Amino acid sequence: MKLPVLVAITCTLAVIGCQPQVSRPPCPDGKVCLAWGNNTEAGSLDPQKATLVDEYAIIGDLFTGLFTDSPEATPIPALAQSYVVSPDGLTWTFRLRPSTWSDGRPVTANDFVFAYRRMLDPATASGYAYLLYLIRNGQAVNEGAAGPESLGVKALDDLTLQLTLEHPAPYLPALLKHQSFFPVPAHAVKAHGDAWTRPENFVGNGAFRLVDWKLGDHIRVVKNPAFYDAPSVCVDQIHYFPTPDSVMAERRVARGELDLNTNFQSSRVQRLRDTLPGYVRTYPALATFYIALNVPGVPAFQDIRVRRALSMGVDREFITGKLMRAGQKPAYSFVPPATAGHGEGVRLRWADMPFPQRQAEARRLLAEAGYGPGRPLSVELKVGNSPDTLLIAQAVAADWTALGLKVTTVQNEGQIAFAAYRQKDFQAGMMSWYADFNDPLTFLGLFRSDTGQQNYTGYNNPRYDALLNQADREPDAVRRSRMLAEAEQLLLDEEGILPVFQVVSRALVSPRITGWTDNVENFHRARWVCVKPPTAGVTPGQH
Repeated sequence: MKLPVLVAITCTLAVIGCQPQVSRPPCPDGKVCLAWGNNTEAGSLDPQKATLVDEYAIIGDLFTGLFTDSPEATPIPALAQSYVVSPDGLTWTFRLRPSTWSDGRPVTANDFVFAYRRMLDPATASGYAYLLYLIRNGQAVNEGAAGPESLGVKALDDLTLQLTLEHPAPYLPALLKHQSFFPVPAHAVKAHGDAWTRPENFVGNGAFRLVDWKLGDHIRVVKNPAFYDAPSVCVDQIHYFPTPDSVMAERRVARGELDLNTNFQSSRVQRLRDTLPGYVRTYPALATFYIALNVPGVPAFQDIRVRRALSMGVDREFITGKLMRAGQKPAYSFVPPATAGHGEGVRLRWADMPFPQRQAEARRLLAEAGYGPGRPLSVELKVGNSPDTLLIAQAVAADWTALGLKVTTVQNEGQIAFAAYRQKDFQAGMMSWYADFNDPLTFLGLFRSDTGQQNYTGYNNPRYDALLNQADREPDAVRRSRMLAEAEQLLLDEEGILPVFQVVSRALVSPRITGWTDNVENFHRARWVCVKPPTAGVTPGQH
């Protein structure tokens, strides 16, 4: 139905007035409440099925594992009251602190056994199942070659859990704070199947419990009185709002409708510092923004000359210096240099070449591969619809067009785009990878041939796999670092990935929020956060 002309003009002149107005949720008297802008819509709150950082932001508040994130995102014991590691580093025995699920049932070692077996069950189709390959027979169970009872996880009694590993892993505490290693309530999953995470069925063991989920609108959680450290949790209620329109989100922050938002459009950083003093938080992240090429699905991409040309043709300095402008750095390696144990000198071989020279070499490589004015290479770039990603996509499309390519851009809602990446229903795609734990393996493990869905590029090199396997079994930290560096250099030399820039985490956080600690992993558990009451006579968005 067409709008009357007068209404259309009114909306054009006052766009904000024609947008749906979302007021701040009411807060019960005497309670501390938080309105949290969380970037994208959550597709799942099942720790074993969710894959996105924005889902983990909520899941990490609803569940806790053997270890959890400190305010600085370093691993600290949670359900692990104590633990002992065998001299060979293969057997870890954890004594669990007594705790309960949100319905009052005890959390036991058997809940971990159930969770890990479910995680590796092929029917669960977990995108993160490969992380549990670290546990003895994990890969065999996931591939259906061994029964679940062979998995190296045992409940020695209700409060004693034993993990037997395939190889020593001194980084295990950092990995155990990842959602993939959380327990799940066996009794709730068995009773409700996949519907167990619906609010009416939900059972968790974190600082908060789920009470309401309105798709596209909000997720509401309240303080969990059964949490083992409930007296230390300040916030009583949180509304998580999906905020894919970051400009609208910043307006909601300014109006006091949101206390924080976990993203903002990078190019607006200076404007926001001027208009919302004290709100802007930026910090170098253990994350890389990159372009993935669907190599198995696009014959042209199977030619290394084409992959190298596409990578050389991206003007990283322009993207970071002119478009982003929030401290991002051009990426010529995939593992961020700040990552613990990252090898020295790993980078794309042509990184020091001036950009005009790169462009000329890219055109030569494309011509050598058979593409040129008479036979242009066509590429579809599929991206999520966040403002920053769309801006970068335009720049990359222009760069590739300058090489003589025919480029089309397809934008989808973020969840739809990532579903397409997992299903290999794309030609080229854009995404960021945030470290699941502070070690090069969290980045390099993506490209093992057996990783599965999250190896979006389909990279497959037996030598690469062998180097990672060798590093897994290397007890000497220096030698292990060298092996991982050799593997990354191989990946870069084969143009297996197109790194674009090192990510800077960005958030708008009200000065009323206390306990929010900037950190390289960009993990922020709400149990550490509190909210100061507003100043008398001042609206929530003013200071």
